[in-house]
Amino acid sequence: MNAYVTRFSRRQRLEHVSVMTLFILLSVTGLPQKFYTSGWAEAIILGLGGIDRVRWIHRVAGVLFTLLTVVHMTVSIGLVVLGRSALSLVPTRQDFVDAITQLRYYLGVSEVQAKFDKFDYKQKFEYWGLVLGAVIVISTGLILLFPIETTWFLPGEVIPAAKLAHGNEGLMAFLVVIIWHIYNAHLNPDVFPFDTSIFTGKIALDRLRHEHSLEFDRLKETE
Repeated sequence: MNAYVTRFSRRQRLEHVSVMTLFILLSVTGLPQKFYTSGWAEAIILGLGGIDRVRWIHRVAGVLFTLLTVVHMTVSIGLVVLGRSALSLVPTRQDFVDAITQLRYYLGVSEVQAKFDKFDYKQKFEYWGLVLGAVIVISTGLILLFPIETTWFLPGEVIPAAKLAHGNEGLMAFLVVIIWHIYNAHLNPDVFPFDTSIFTGKIALDRLRHEHSLEFDRLKETE
């Protein structure tokens, strides 16, 4: 029987489930508003009880997503400052080297594969893409939620610009999750048909050795 090690804490798993749930709610209620002239969008809006209810759900989910983001960043920074967490998700020069190494391997130019620590360059890209995307949708969402108050400090042209940026960033985030994240997390041949580690918090030792050899080596040294 294969041995397992803890990869994600209870807090991290709870955050992931929360983000996943809120992302689904925001997508289901946000995209129909962006493409309101389409038949599928109208069907979803009517199915959810009308545009007023859709907007209410979207705004509540947006506020909860904002609070979750603030809590996540505050706790993450606090743990690093207290020395209880490493900067394992911060991109370094090695990540660019690893990306080139892997690209050469995939193209058949080299037989050498990159060795990864706790998170590889793709996972770091996803994480910081989410963080930067969250900054955009949260800031523009607050402007759209309080348009009159916003014009007390900023010109009125900011409102339509925020609406455009909010909708486009939301659409891009949806496409990235559908095309990029779901493939890497579930359809990737190495983890197909489903990677349960983010839900159980556990990862098989053999898989850790294969996908995150540097982390595996470090864990072996501490035994």
